[in-house]
Amino acid sequence: MKNQEKIFVIGHKNPDTDSICSAIAYCDIKNRTTQESRYIPKRAGQINEETEYVLNRFGVHPPGYLSNIGTQVKDMDIRLSPEANKSMSLKNAWDLMQENSIVSLPIREKDGTLEGLITIGDIAKTYMDTTDSYLLSRARTQYQRIAETIGGKVIEGNAHGYFIQGKIMVATANPDKMKEYVEENDMVIMGNREEDHLQAIEQNVSCIIVGMGIEVTEKVLKLAHEKDIVIISSPYDTFTISRLINQSIPVKYIMKTDNLVTFNTEDFTDDIQEVMIKHRHRAFPVINKKGKCIGTISRRNFLDMHRKKVVLVDHNEKDQAVDNIDKADIMEIIDHHKLGTLQTMQPISFRNQPVGCTGTIMYQMYGEQKLEIPPKIAGLLCAAIISDTLMFRSPTCTLQDKMAAGALALIADISIEEFAREMFKAGSNLKDKSPEEIFYQDYKKFIAEGDICFGVGQISSMDADELREIKERLIPFMVSECGRHGVSRVYFMMTDIMEQSTELLFYGEGSEEMAVNAFKIEPKDGTIYLKGVVSRKKQLIPPLMEAAQMIGSDYV
Repeated sequence: MKNQEKIFVIGHKNPDTDSICSAIAYCDIKNRTTQESRYIPKRAGQINEETEYVLNRFGVHPPGYLSNIGTQVKDMDIRLSPEANKSMSLKNAWDLMQENSIVSLPIREKDGTLEGLITIGDIAKTYMDTTDSYLLSRARTQYQRIAETIGGKVIEGNAHGYFIQGKIMVATANPDKMKEYVEENDMVIMGNREEDHLQAIEQNVSCIIVGMGIEVTEKVLKLAHEKDIVIISSPYDTFTISRLINQSIPVKYIMKTDNLVTFNTEDFTDDIQEVMIKHRHRAFPVINKKGKCIGTISRRNFLDMHRKKVVLVDHNEKDQAVDNIDKADIMEIIDHHKLGTLQTMQPISFRNQPVGCTGTIMYQMYGEQKLEIPPKIAGLLCAAIISDTLMFRSPTCTLQDKMAAGALALIADISIEEFAREMFKAGSNLKDKSPEEIFYQDYKKFIAEGDICFGVGQISSMDADELREIKERLIPFMVSECGRHGVSRVYFMMTDIMEQSTELLFYGEGSEEMAVNAFKIEPKDGTIYLKGVVSRKKQLIPPLMEAAQMIGSDYV
């Protein structure tokens, strides 16, 4: 449908299966229930192995990557430029600019690539230069362009030829006097006297322009033909012809081609503002992703930028959101976590439910809209619930999650236990991953009272031996990462799905004390073993937040 606005649906950074699958499902719901907008799923980070397995299993393409939701040049009202090429005359360029109310005209190749730029100021400057009699020849002006500019036509000679040598003269003297100043290859503007025409031909001028629509004699036409002299007839008087003729030169002669300041449609507006201030041009050409020039923008376009519209799923924390979220218009939030730090300029739809997975909320929304759930989508949502609840072992899991997963499994025609085993196996295949990839696979940053900033990553595996091997590689990496992005304490949950337990790694000043205060368990070999703890959201973060509140000031 034409003129549909785009609304991006996106989960948190370091997306998990719930974040990706819920975004896809919500787009399906909205695109089937509204015509005004087109909802597009996006991701704010790299897809992990578990999610990749789920998408491949049900034949669904992953959402496109969106690293920054800030406004871009393509979000501005780009002024589309009319077609203009370098061979057109200045007059035609001027008329085109007047018709379209523009002050800068991009000159393009046949394939749409930018070749140069001409402004009204450039044309005016050329027009005011009335002392250069050789301007037309130096510009290699086509006779046809000259004729068009002075409202006339070529009545003899090659209209497609070019005036490449000589000056422009107004020949008003008698033939004897004309010999003194008219030279070979000149272009002469003349009256109605045949003897003047013949004298010009005798002196081998390249072109004769006759004004006032005066008819040229057959004798003159014949002699001009023999000597390949062009004759142009114009309805204008000599003064008008003289005034207009410089406007016939081709645009390529004066257009700017070097050091052009251009912007791409994908450029972020934050990055181009300083450039615009530095180069105080009236307009700047815009190049699209295919390398074609599509129009221009100016500084005034910053006043009417169209902020991107976005729906957030599975998070409501600014630190977890796609970059530059404050530059976008948040339309909705659908989540199952605690209230975060995001603020909006206007009231929005905010759906937040105490369930184990955003996918469960999506299942409910399908029912509320009386929409049949496609088997592929059912499979994705079932996978999201299984993942977020660790196959219903997490304390975040509710009866609603279990019922939703059961219903979705029937639609998708899968066995929950068999599918869960395959999915977790795919997701826990971490042997070939670097410590950085493992650490940031499912990582979130939190800020507690006292401005204590800490990060928590998590991996879940059904293989205890795999977890032990990863531990040895991960600890040195945590040491190097502590202090980055303002995070003073880092924690990592190594969750054994089968044992329903977590080994908590930690590093950073105050990290051990905060963990001990949170769980009342002393570390062993630099880690804390947490029996029955599998949920970061419900079992780990609340105690850490409480501990940070109690001792925050002591370690900041």
